Amino acid sequence: MKEQNILAGFSSEDAAVQAKKALNTAGFTIVQIDHIGQFPGDGVDHVLNPITGQIPSLGSLTLAGDFSSRDASVLAAADPDASGMADRGDEFNTPFLLTAVVPADRNAEATEIIRSFGGMV
Repeated sequence: MKEQNILAGFSSEDAAVQAKKALNTAGFTIVQIDHIGQFPGDGVDHVLNPITGQIPSLGSLTLAGDFSSRDASVLAAADPDASGMADRGDEFNTPFLLTAVVPADRNAEATEIIRSFGGMV
């Protein structure tokens, strides 16, 4: 039996979890959800006062990134998202990736389920 992969982005974790449950109910067993991002790491997990100067970089503070080198953090700070003056818009903000492996003959059914919960396939 041939299988196909479906990769879908979701803007909220709740919608991705609901889609996963619906896929499992429909008989699709290989489904997983991952949180992905443009930058590595989980970012700042505690309150910082930037006035004290105890911040690793602008990228760490505004982009929620954990950078491995000073060069990477400087490059990330050059991104328009770091300043807060511009962004790509919410339609491209899909940090939750749902991955499903489905039988080829049921691909359309699985895709329809995913889209019904707001997934971007």
